Amino acid sequence: MHKTIRIGTRDSKLALWQAHTVQKRLEDLGFSTEIIAVKSTGDIVLDKPLYELGITGIFTKTLDVAMLNGTVDIAVHSMKDVPTALPKGIVQTAVLERANVNDILVYKNLEFLKTKGVIATGSLRRQAQWLNKYPNHQVEDLRGNVITRLQKLETNNWDAAIFAKAGLERINVLPDQYIELDWMIPAPAQGAMVVVTLAKDKDITEAVSKLNHTPTDICTHVEREFLRILEAGCTAPIGGMATITNDTITFTGVLLALDGSKKLSITKTESLLNYKEFGKRCALEIIENGGKELMNSIKKEMNS
Repeated sequence: MHKTIRIGTRDSKLALWQAHTVQKRLEDLGFSTEIIAVKSTGDIVLDKPLYELGITGIFTKTLDVAMLNGTVDIAVHSMKDVPTALPKGIVQTAVLERANVNDILVYKNLEFLKTKGVIATGSLRRQAQWLNKYPNHQVEDLRGNVITRLQKLETNNWDAAIFAKAGLERINVLPDQYIELDWMIPAPAQGAMVVVTLAKDKDITEAVSKLNHTPTDICTHVEREFLRILEAGCTAPIGGMATITNDTITFTGVLLALDGSKKLSITKTESLLNYKEFGKRCALEIIENGGKELMNSIKKEMNS
């Protein structure tokens, strides 16, 4: 293939790091590439919580359009930002090997954990899990790219903020004062990067498919199936994490009330041969055990 592969990406420092990583992998395989950066609505509108913007695809729609109108050939995303249903004509082609999946707490002083405190996050999942563990704390909305959010933590009267460790590590801005929140279930596909291509472009799809890391692809598939079945068009505090050990796969998932007052969780192990429907089965079990009622109450609260 002699065509130069045009790599679409958001223009944040982290997104560009991801795009350059994909660029290097493709060029190591002998392909010619160039990077084309665009701004998403999620990067431009920073004064509203994500759920008020209609979170599904808020960081990916601009690149979807750029692909479909022929401006770029492929797009690189943080996989947790990608809707579980891709636009017609766009296909998931490669999931790169996953980085650290954990959330971390970047703090000023940890004394607040013993009393009342204020933490910042733009994630309903992080907010709900934090309030479930620390119901006396207050959560403030925090938006922007990684650098902007770190700066906002410094300049606001907050005790701490929650970040994905992988993002801070990738662009070398991990502060000294942080703790890993190993009790917090990450977002489905957190720490993973995905590359999407146009289904009709067989040559580029074949080239990009060489970057796929099968274990990460399998785990993120299970997590995103769990998310897809539970959400059903409504944003909600959902966490999911799958891990592979030898020939088995273990999944832990959670669904919480927005204020953390209720938490439904599941942990199951399955043969790796049966992974394709595993996430769906776990989601249906949550739904049958109170999840349907909880999702209905979340929808009512978010629409009120």
